Amino acid sequence: MKKSLLLIVCAAMMVSCEQMFKGSKVSEEDSRMDSLQSLLDQKDTELNEMMDAFNEIQEGFNAINEAEGRVNLLSEGAEGSSTAADIAENMEFIENTLLENRRKIEELQQKLKTSSVNASKMQAAINKLTEQLEQKTRELEELRQQIADRDVQIAELGKSVENLQAENSQVRAESEMNAEIAKNQDAQLNTAYYMFGTNKELKQHRILVDGDVLKTKDFDADYFTKIDIRKVNVIPLNSKSAKLLTTHPEGSYSLLKDSKGEYTLRITNAPEFWSVSKYLVIKVK
Repeated sequence: MKKSLLLIVCAAMMVSCEQMFKGSKVSEEDSRMDSLQSLLDQKDTELNEMMDAFNEIQEGFNAINEAEGRVNLLSEGAEGSSTAADIAENMEFIENTLLENRRKIEELQQKLKTSSVNASKMQAAINKLTEQLEQKTRELEELRQQIADRDVQIAELGKSVENLQAENSQVRAESEMNAEIAKNQDAQLNTAYYMFGTNKELKQHRILVDGDVLKTKDFDADYFTKIDIRKVNVIPLNSKSAKLLTTHPEGSYSLLKDSKGEYTLRITNAPEFWSVSKYLVIKVK
């Protein structure tokens, strides 16, 4: 009877431990999934905000097109004070809408600087909006000239085209500068450095000091090869012995031997491989 009772108690304890272990693993997995979902939600929010801004700007351009059509009809139609007032009102609307679109494009450019959304594609879309803004400014100047040629008297047409052109030139210059900054940032984010050498060579170039790798600031940086991690994922090591001294996550790379028995490093997951360090040091013989 005592033996049976003891067996029952032991079995219950084993089931309890197993449930606790499973619960711990599920909790860790849930935590990782929550973190990933949070990043995805953030990216979706940023993308939705940018798409809303794009739609608002495009709606502004559509409204400008309609106003330009009204001005053309009025200037070609009957004369009178009411006609002049309507033309002035539509011209002022066009100018104000152009200025509002310029402001929104600037805000969109600022958001892109801190966004996780694909920078190059979004920058190309913003550049197209800027070109459309410049085109509308030129059309406004032509419309003014057409009105002047028809001797339509307008008391006040708002800001001059010259001011709008100056503001648009500033937007274009800022857009080009921001595009260059985004390009440089993208290149910097995808730049890494690697080297491989014998134990003697590593010590000689102060890459390996007292058994520690890259622990001093005076190591020979010229000994490293600069690469674009998007383009380089295979590094021949020309050695039958190879060991990574810098930290890179397991599963993101493999060391393979060729027919001569010499190793080649193959990076299978570049973002993960370079996530810990943008420096790669390999000791060979």
